[in-house]
Amino acid sequence: MTTELTISYSTLLSTLPMGGNWADFLLLSWTDITAKVQPFLAEHWLDILGTITGLIYIYQEYKASIWLWLTGIIMPIIYIFVYLDAGLYADFGMQVYYTFAAIYGFVAWKFFKKDDSESDSAEITHLPKKYILPSIVAFAVLWYGIYLILIHFTNSNVPVLDSCANALSVIGLWALAKKYIEQWWIWVVVDAGLSALYVYKEIPFTAGLYALYVIIAIAGYFKWKRMMVTDE
Repeated sequence: MTTELTISYSTLLSTLPMGGNWADFLLLSWTDITAKVQPFLAEHWLDILGTITGLIYIYQEYKASIWLWLTGIIMPIIYIFVYLDAGLYADFGMQVYYTFAAIYGFVAWKFFKKDDSESDSAEITHLPKKYILPSIVAFAVLWYGIYLILIHFTNSNVPVLDSCANALSVIGLWALAKKYIEQWWIWVVVDAGLSALYVYKEIPFTAGLYALYVIIAIAGYFKWKRMMVTDE
């Protein structure tokens, strides 16, 4: 045991500059660290900013706060540049839709509510059964349409997953604007798929954000379910 400690201590001393100048050693180490970190931050700063904005957005959605729609206007503006740089053209194009959808969502939550509701926004409800089949058909049409655009007009190397996730996102955002509780399960599928896609496309912070979204979406469903009982 003593021999092992002696060897470890000797190894540590050998890394110090001649004369054991700790100040120079620490300064050199910090310089090496910043030299490696700065290029990484320069490359991923928009990814990081989008991730921070996304965390605020999902927290507001979890709390069923109407202000999520205002954050939902800011976030797509950031991700326009992130997705364009990564070659995720469906995601890039969808940001324009998300911006207008956020405006619609804010108006829908603010003004399309029951007159006797004490809440400052629309109440949480279930997705009507009559909308299930039309939603599936709309998803299939959107998926195929976006896929055709990607394979014919872009150099996307992930057209199937990119188009699928974004087509389903359209349905999810519509369900969120209507404040249907089932929108959370749509986002579980979307977020899991996008997290894998962003790992492949080397957008690490956003990939981690969407992995976290999966967990929060599950928790969000049960949070909204409790809120529904309280409202009743």
